[in-house]
Formats: sequence, structure tokens, C-alpha cells
Amino acid sequence: MAIVEGYEFPDNLLYDIENQVWYAPLADGTLRTGFTAWSAALMGDVLVFTPKRIGHPFEKDRWFAMVEGGKWIGAARAGFDGVVVAQNETLIDKPELLNRDPFGEGWMLIVRPSDEGWRDGLVTGAGVGAAIEAWIATGSYKDRTG
Repeated sequence: MAIVEGYEFPDNLLYDIENQVWYAPLADGTLRTGFTAWSAALMGDVLVFTPKRIGHPFEKDRWFAMVEGGKWIGAARAGFDGVVVAQNETLIDKPELLNRDPFGEGWMLIVRPSDEGWRDGLVTGAGVGAAIEAWIATGSYKDRTG
């Protein structure tokens, strides 16, 4: 497991580094997804979580959930094209779970990728820590809004 700036990044997940979103493959070919702990901390206390509706398609780098936090209002952007299969109803009712347990109870959606190349551009395994550190060093996240 990588630890960057005191935040854990489990190396069994796949990460969209630019969007700070993780993906966990499930047995049926779908993926559970959520924000990283690092990005959740930057948002401040999460107050509202609004996912794209079940059955709705989404495009790479476009929103599939909106989040309103004490320090940030913006979009969870997808790392590939797909369809929303399920949403975390508990997170809608208790958005603070995103801050408290972003890799567990604070997951956002279950999605189905549209094509086999969905992993392209995602980072996993031992290289996660270095990739995230390099991305943070660029400071590009500071200019990112919804």
C-alpha cells in the first residue's frame, strides 16, 4: 500500500490519477468507484453527494457524480466511457462517509465500462505512490473546479 502525504492508496485498486478516482473490479465485470482519501480531505466536510442516475451513460472525463464539500464543489469525473449500474444510497443520505471511509462505506457508484480498453491510462500496483506524488507536485489540482 502506498502512503502519500499521510493518505493511503491501496495498490489493489486502479486509479485515475488526474481525477483522483479509484476503481475496484467486481466479479461480474462491473467496477466499484470512489474518490481517494487525499481528494476527500481536500474537499473538506462533504455535505452533498449527487450521483448520475442508474442506467445513464457517462463519458470519459465527464461527470458521473457531483460533490459539494466545505472547501470544494465539483464533479467526480470518469476515467472511461460507461454506464451507471448502482449508486451508494447510504452515501446520498450520509455524504460524510466519503470523508470518513472513502475506500469502504464511502464508495460512490458501481459502473460498467463500455469497452475493453477501460484500463488504459489507469495506474495500479507498486507504481501508484510515485504516480500520485508526481501528479501532486505539478499542482494542477489547484486549478481544478467542477
